[in-house]
Amino acid sequence: MRVKVAQVMARDVPVVEGGTPFKTVAQVLIAADLAAVPVVDADNRVIGVITDADLLLKEEFKDQYPHEGYRPPLRARLRRLIGRPGCGWREKSRGDTAAELMTSPAVTIGPGTAVVFAIRLMDQHGVTHLPVVAEDGTLEGMVGRHDLLRVFTRPDADIAREITIDTFGRSLFRDLAMVTVTVDQAL
Repeated sequence: MRVKVAQVMARDVPVVEGGTPFKTVAQVLIAADLAAVPVVDADNRVIGVITDADLLLKEEFKDQYPHEGYRPPLRARLRRLIGRPGCGWREKSRGDTAAELMTSPAVTIGPGTAVVFAIRLMDQHGVTHLPVVAEDGTLEGMVGRHDLLRVFTRPDADIAREITIDTFGRSLFRDLAMVTVTVDQAL
């Protein structure tokens, strides 16, 4: 597919800075109905990402009773064990600022990258959101799995046009009037 990240990403996403308190980060996520927010420096360069899961660690590891010793289920421990390095979930659970809560460095993507690569990058790194950055590292937007679903909602005529151009547009066969491409509920 030729659909680019820029075509499906959210552009005006809220951001937080490293010193933003925990509660404010939670309020930003809730107010914007988001699952992730980029953490940026003073020059609007992405330095990390905070997800709702990062914030929920605070409650998950809160000892309500002395010596409760909560231990996550095996599947959660394994997921965290083989997950991205530097994502210390116990340390995050003690964090009070965005800098202490964020996953850093952030896995980012450029706006001109194909959607299929974004899907693969998310899977490879076990993330659900990618900050979209310009070549200089400044934030341009955010793309999440929900945004990537838009490739499946394109009109059939757009898909047929893309197939025609990809298949015949670069060949010696230039008379496209003889070519008919039909798309019906393409996946």
